[in-house]
Amino acid sequence: MHKIFRALYPARNPEELFREYNVPRTLNLQIRLTQDGWFVATVPELPGLITQAQSQHELLDMVNDAVLTYFDIPKRQADIIYNQLNIPGIPTIQYEAQLRTA
Repeated sequence: MHKIFRALYPARNPEELFREYNVPRTLNLQIRLTQDGWFVATVPELPGLITQAQSQHELLDMVNDAVLTYFDIPKRQADIIYNQLNIPGIPTIQYEAQLRTA
């Protein structure tokens, strides 16, 4: 279903979205791990932006979704805006090459 959607509405280049919607190129994510194993991410510079995930890779999806929602970027324009997360003490979390170009 997603492939059909993207065939009808190709994702825009993230560079265009950064400029058009004034999305910061980097985020100061504050991440905490809850007692039950969830990652909770907030961005102090973006009040109200909060998301959670059960794994590091899901966190990348959820941060993208939260940022796209926060900046009111229509779903038809993009699925992702950040292709990786650099978190101190954790190896870089990134999408596989084929997903970045999708």
